[in-house]
Amino acid sequence: MELTPRLAGTVALLALLPAIVFGLTKNPLAGGVTAVNVLLISVVIYLLMSPTEGGHGHESEHDAEHEHTA
Repeated sequence: MELTPRLAGTVALLALLPAIVFGLTKNPLAGGVTAVNVLLISVVIYLLMSPTEGGHGHESEHDAEHEHTA
């Protein structure tokens, strides 16, 4: 099974469950801060794993032009 950005983000969001339970049962402020942190980390994981334009293995126009003139 390949780990896709969507799957990685979804797995990271599972950490919201204990954060919400903690916020509801112990300390609402700490639970809220933890939930925001989990959301931020989930978004970062999704963005880091998403494909990017001009990523590895792709030749840019500048590289191709420079290679042909050399």
